[in-house]
Amino acid sequence: MDEDFEEINYTFDTQLLLEGKNLSDDKIRDYITENIEGDCLLVVGDEELIKLHFHTNTPGKVIDYCCTLGEVYDVVVENMPRQAKGLKG
Repeated sequence: MDEDFEEINYTFDTQLLLEGKNLSDDKIRDYITENIEGDCLLVVGDEELIKLHFHTNTPGKVIDYCCTLGEVYDVVVENMPRQAKGLKG
């Protein structure tokens, strides 16, 4: 394996929008940090709309959790090692 690809510890770049009521970016960030392994977590928004970005090997867990909080849409899950090789992610 090429040295550049060895630095990618988490395969999937997971992004989504979450729409709901009384959403808390802090609570979402805390839950994901404590329960789902990954890095590069970004959770921004307000009580009605959250943008989430996370690198993980288990994107389904992130999506499933967010579905418990509201409506999830604009989901993007990209395979970063494939992208690094110039392939479709």
